[in-house]
Amino acid sequence: MDRILYIVNPVAGGGRTKKLIPIIDGHMKGREIDYDIVLTNKPGDAVHISKESLKRGYNKIVAVGGDGTVNEVALGILEYGQGVLGIIPSGTGNDLARTLNIPSNLGEAIEVIIKGSNKKIDVGIVNDNVFLNIASIGFDSEVVVTTEKIKKRLKSRFAYVLSIFLTLINFKDIKMRLEIDNISYDKDIFLIAVGNGKYYGGGVQILPMAVIEDGFFHVCLVNKISKLKLLFLLPTIINGSHIKQKKYVEIFKAKSVKVITKSKTYLNIDGEVKDIDNEILFTIKKEKLPVIISN
Repeated sequence: MDRILYIVNPVAGGGRTKKLIPIIDGHMKGREIDYDIVLTNKPGDAVHISKESLKRGYNKIVAVGGDGTVNEVALGILEYGQGVLGIIPSGTGNDLARTLNIPSNLGEAIEVIIKGSNKKIDVGIVNDNVFLNIASIGFDSEVVVTTEKIKKRLKSRFAYVLSIFLTLINFKDIKMRLEIDNISYDKDIFLIAVGNGKYYGGGVQILPMAVIEDGFFHVCLVNKISKLKLLFLLPTIINGSHIKQKKYVEIFKAKSVKVITKSKTYLNIDGEVKDIDNEILFTIKKEKLPVIISN
């Protein structure tokens, strides 16, 4: 019999996720299923909670939150070596859930946890960090950094939109050497996205060709482009049609990707930004991660 643990990040989705606890309880009560609900208190909690709960016999560990919460629960499962990841999407982006077609409706998502089937998906590693969805360098990472600065003064959903325009004004293309499956390229790039999933940034279809279980990274490279032409390209990235713009966009499929930059830059890992100096290496783990999806 299944034992299900719901790990709730109470600050996900601007604090809305905490309000889901009584609703989850309402859906689970009356069923002959052993379950429990716990809250995280700080970043990293979900990793520890996942491992401890697996030791106690839980077999389905459900991340209730955004992509950051999902990432932590997945890391706990991978470190322990067994267990299945479930997802209740309730964060800001929910991009992995979108790729996996997990319902945004809470009741429907819980039914998937109870009745769904398991799918084994690829797990990426970038400079010792696990990621399930997409990691990227360039313009979008700068936008996330700018957004966090703006949010300190402007608590509004327009903070992200404003940060796009502010970043665009100041952004300079990044000079880098790329090694994609040991073939080298010297590039001035606007953006490089490496991933397993199709979406990031809350539904932007940066890798529409990606297959999350095929054992390969899918790579989108946007080369140096004038800011005027970029204004026309950006809307196409939302629906994935940018991949047709072959003059500016290159698509690759690879087992490993190395990026070497001459200056400090930012790396966006499933929505979390880290400072990076010089070298970034993307590889795929041999082990796949079981995730509950709709039948």
